[in-house]
This record gives sequence, structure tokens and C-alpha cells, in this order.
Amino acid sequence: MLQPKKTKYRRHQKGRIKGNSHRGDQLAFGSFGIKTLQQGWITGRQIEAARQAVTRYMKREGQIWIRIFPDKPVTKKPAEVRMGKGKGAPEYFVARVAPGRIIFESEGVPLEVAKEAMRLAAQKLPVTTKFVVRRDYVEE
Repeated sequence: MLQPKKTKYRRHQKGRIKGNSHRGDQLAFGSFGIKTLQQGWITGRQIEAARQAVTRYMKREGQIWIRIFPDKPVTKKPAEVRMGKGKGAPEYFVARVAPGRIIFESEGVPLEVAKEAMRLAAQKLPVTTKFVVRRDYVEE
């Protein structure tokens, strides 16, 4: 599961995700990718589940890149605990994504295989996504 080795602060405030992504909104490594169409939090477990789905479908051929990292801790109080007494302990980590952010990229497989692999990955994620292809991509 993805999580930081060390953080500056144990607990973060919720915050808001405003506007579209201007960083990480272009394909940088591969020819295919999935791009978010809405904002949200993606947990480390969801990223790992999507990665496994892609790797399994591509039969470990080609290469994949994960362009997001869960670095924001989300806290939770234990069940049946009364209000007050401070913030809960960190439970898991999330990656904040804004619309337009590329989440996964792949290379080295045919278009149809990449499209289906990315569709399977998108099913594991809590945000709506769109399949994108590099502008200068030509099929061999």
C-alpha cells in the first residue's frame, strides 16, 4: 500500500480541491493514460487495486506509471467514541486529484489492450475518468 515513509505533520485539515489541474495534466511517460474528470480523494488501497488490475490485464507486458501519490493523512476516531477529546489517529492516506489530472500511464502494448486495462483500472477508482492517447501516437 502506498504511503509516505515520513510526514512533517501527523494530522492534516480536510481542505478543498478548487479548479482544474495544471500540473500533471499531460501525458509525460507513456502513450496511453487515464485522466480524471472530477475532483476527489483517492486512497492508497484504491491506487493499488487499480494498479493490480492493469498489470494483470496487460499480463506484465509493457510498462505502467502511477502519476499520483497518497501523501495526505485522513484521521478517524474509533467507533462509539463521544465528541471532543481531540482529533482521531491517522487511519489511511489519500491523494488529492483535481479535474484533468493524469492518474495512470502505459506504454508498450497495443491500443486495444491499453484501453481495456485502463477501463478496468478506472472501475476501481472513486472518480470519473477519461482514456487519453498521446497526440503523436501511431499504431504499428
